[in-house]
This record gives sequence, C-alpha cells and structure tokens, in this order.
Amino acid sequence: MAKKKSVSRNDIITYYMDYVLEHDQNPKSVFAFAKMNNFEEAKFYDFFASFEAIEKGIFEAFFSNSIEALHKSEDYQIFDARNKLLSFYYTFFENLTANRSYVKHVLDKYKKDLKGLKILSGLKQHFTKYITDIGIQMLDIKQEQFEKIQEKALKESAWLQLLLTMKFWLDDTSAAFEKTDIFIEKSVNTTFDVLDVAPLKSVLDLGKFLFKERFQNN
Repeated sequence: MAKKKSVSRNDIITYYMDYVLEHDQNPKSVFAFAKMNNFEEAKFYDFFASFEAIEKGIFEAFFSNSIEALHKSEDYQIFDARNKLLSFYYTFFENLTANRSYVKHVLDKYKKDLKGLKILSGLKQHFTKYITDIGIQMLDIKQEQFEKIQEKALKESAWLQLLLTMKFWLDDTSAAFEKTDIFIEKSVNTTFDVLDVAPLKSVLDLGKFLFKERFQNN
C-alpha cells in the first residue's frame, strides 16, 4: 500500500491517542506506529521528537483549542479578568471531558503529584503566560524586584489552582461533572476575592497621605 503523501500534526496526535486507548500502552516504536498508520516515519519527526513530545503536545493542544474557541466569542473580549479566567476554565475542562478516557489514562497514576510532570510543562508555560495577559490587577508599587516577585507568585499560584482543579476533575463522579463546575466557580471567585487589591490600595493611599502630611507639617 502506498504511503500517505502528507500527515498533519493533528493527525499524528489523533493516531497516538487512539493507539494508547485501544492498546493500553504506548506504541513500541515510531517505525511501527508510522507503519500502522500508513505514513513515512520521517513525517513523524517533522512535528515530534518522541512519544513523550506528543503527550506534551496534546495538553498544549487542549489549551490552544480552548483559547481559539474563546477568542471567537464577542462577549469574552469585553469580560474582566475574573470572567475571562472562569470562561477559560469551563472551556478547557470541556476539552478535557471530550477526551477524558485519554486524559485519565495518562494522568491517573500521577494525580497525587501533577506539579512536576514533564508532559504538563508546555501547558504550564502557555497557561502562566495567559494569566499575565488577562489583566489581573496587582499592587502598583514602583519597585522592579517586588513586581517580579508578585508576578511569579501570581503565576505559580494560578498554576497550582489549575492542577488542583484537574485532580478534582479526575476524581469527580458526578453527572456531567457538575461538581467540577461548582469547584471551578468557587475556587476562581475565592482567588479573585483574595487578590482584590482595592482595600489594600486604599490603606496604602491613606498611609502615603499621612506620611506626606506629617513631613509637610514638620
């Protein structure tokens, strides 16, 4: 049988996910995997260096597909940071749910320690950049070192929250994963309530005012 002239990144991802679910293991080799799906082995390396790279790419695809869907929504464009993040969560977990069998197969054995999992490193990179881009309000203190610490803390805490939600979803047995939806709403809202800098900014403004008044009067 003649080999396929072309194969896309998404084709390879689909072939890989199907194989893993049907055989309950990774393919034995890239050669065997390419032969089974009727494409040249070299085509595989146009997109991925290894099967681990495919697994990493799959979770990156879940992210990019979610963002692509969100950007098609006019409402999303005018949302504040809180509602943008909520929308992302709901859309991202819809993508996970559509591929739940594969995601559980890959992550179930690691769910007690997802934080250092290499196949999630690409997802972390994309997600933490997204967190810095959606306009979450932080303290405006003109000190570069403090701003870097504040941004790093925001990204790491947001990443941990996403991992906790993924673990909750992996364990969720409720119909339509409605408990995960509730968890998402409560955890994201709680995070933004904690991050609400308006009261603290008011205290800082008062402190600055009193400081100036004291020195001006003296």
